[in-house]
Amino acid sequence: MKPISRTVRIAVTHTFTDKDHPVHPVHPVHPTEYEIVDRNEIAEVLAVWPPAEPHDDFECMCRGDGRVSLYEAGGERIRSVDPTGPLRPLFDSRDPAGLPSRHRARWVAAAPEGLRGYAGACARGEEPRPPRGVPLSTVFSWLGTVREHPGDAARLLAVLAPQRLLAPAPADELAWGVRETDRAGLDGAVRFFASEEFTTRHPKRRRVPDTARDLLLRHARSHRPGDLPVLERRLLHAPEDRIRRS
Repeated sequence: MKPISRTVRIAVTHTFTDKDHPVHPVHPVHPTEYEIVDRNEIAEVLAVWPPAEPHDDFECMCRGDGRVSLYEAGGERIRSVDPTGPLRPLFDSRDPAGLPSRHRARWVAAAPEGLRGYAGACARGEEPRPPRGVPLSTVFSWLGTVREHPGDAARLLAVLAPQRLLAPAPADELAWGVRETDRAGLDGAVRFFASEEFTTRHPKRRRVPDTARDLLLRHARSHRPGDLPVLERRLLHAPEDRIRRS
């Protein structure tokens, strides 16, 4: 049996339901899968990890939700358990001292200035007020920093929070944001314009001036080729590039 001290990654594939924990119901944007890779957090989990049962190496790998699994550097699973006993508070999505809350707090701290209040409300599971005076170019950059692998427990928030600000904006304002944003912002913009948040709009509202459209297509061609067919098919031409900075 491999020692748990070899753990370099913890995969979590569970959620708590209101019935499981009525005092702390599940956070409204809590992923069903996330990872823990921070060394200090891994050490904290290992410190309360339950002793191995006999024949634990032969445990069925097919069990469903409710699992916390340890992995070594080579990608092999070391051991899995249900998050019960001392482990439970660490994985409670609403516990302020739990790992999901800490992941969300780190995400809030990394938000651009002007968006941290909005991010903080999202992280607490509250209804946030849209921030004032924050350009859409900054929101695109915020979305562009999101990692696309399972990531930590804030990964859904990291996508949904920026998209929630971008979705109601008129296409011409979005296009201006594309023209003003940085490289990370172009990555976020391509993700947004290729997403359902934008492409389910009425076709007339999906018309994007050629300047912004060309920037999106060029970036997708070089950095996000998987999104290119969607953009080419769904980004409609505007009659003229009439965007003016107000």
